[in-house]
Amino acid sequence: MLNFTDVTEFILLGLTNRWEWQVLFFIMFLVVYIVRVLGNIGMIVLIKVSPQLSSPMYFFLSHLSFVDVWFSSNVTLKMLENLLSETKAISYAGCLVQCFFFIALVHVEIFILAVMPLLYGSKMSRAVCIRLISFPYIYGFLTSLAATLSTYGLYFCGNIEINHFCCADPALIKMACAGTAIKEYTMRALAGLNFSYSLTVVIISYLFILIAIVRMRSAEGRRKAFSTCGSHLTAVSIFYGTLIFMYLRRPTEESVEQGKMVAVFYTTVIPMLNPMIYSLRNKDVKEAMHKLINRAYLK
Repeated sequence: MLNFTDVTEFILLGLTNRWEWQVLFFIMFLVVYIVRVLGNIGMIVLIKVSPQLSSPMYFFLSHLSFVDVWFSSNVTLKMLENLLSETKAISYAGCLVQCFFFIALVHVEIFILAVMPLLYGSKMSRAVCIRLISFPYIYGFLTSLAATLSTYGLYFCGNIEINHFCCADPALIKMACAGTAIKEYTMRALAGLNFSYSLTVVIISYLFILIAIVRMRSAEGRRKAFSTCGSHLTAVSIFYGTLIFMYLRRPTEESVEQGKMVAVFYTTVIPMLNPMIYSLRNKDVKEAMHKLINRAYLK
């Protein structure tokens, strides 16, 4: 019986063991990764250099893009490496670090998504914005520390094959042969509490926004506002839905296999869509992009 600290490495089974599919997935995920990194970094730079994007909402949008870059990189880079590798191994330390940053960045993102609707049209000082953005980071990393420390109680009995493309808690719990009760309870309790609380804030915030939209006199304004809110809610629904599907179910062979497929959405698709949904559909962002391109062209 091997304790987590006695294991030197794990084998990530990934999405498939067929070589032709691995090559196809490598090309596809590499393209998606480049697009989302360039999109999110571009959004951070645009918000930083554009005076008209200095409102609290765009300050938080830049942090959402920052978190998306690190969140996707934490998982995707190792996944891309393993798709072309024969061993598909991840070290004990690497697995622990990946677990820690995965959980931390998920919680940072859900609380940024919860705060953002409250800031539409808000005016506040830079100091207040910094204090507000500090909470998701501090709380997310402290939550992750507690969740990651509970992994030390798992025993693996010689089994080191993780049925996933990253070190995800449900897959680790399923492969363990002892010590899973505390880890599973910690995972589901933290996920249930934090997902429920942040999602409740999101829903209430958008209800007030929708009430304000209904009261708008302009039919064209209402249509555009509903379109924007609909896009935001779609992204939030996919993100929360996939996380709840993966982390609030009891880990079984079936749920881990399904969760592995669902994880593709919140580790690759959502970080790519966020800049498009929250920023590129925005009139102020489009105008800022045009001004920046014109300045660069004139130089």
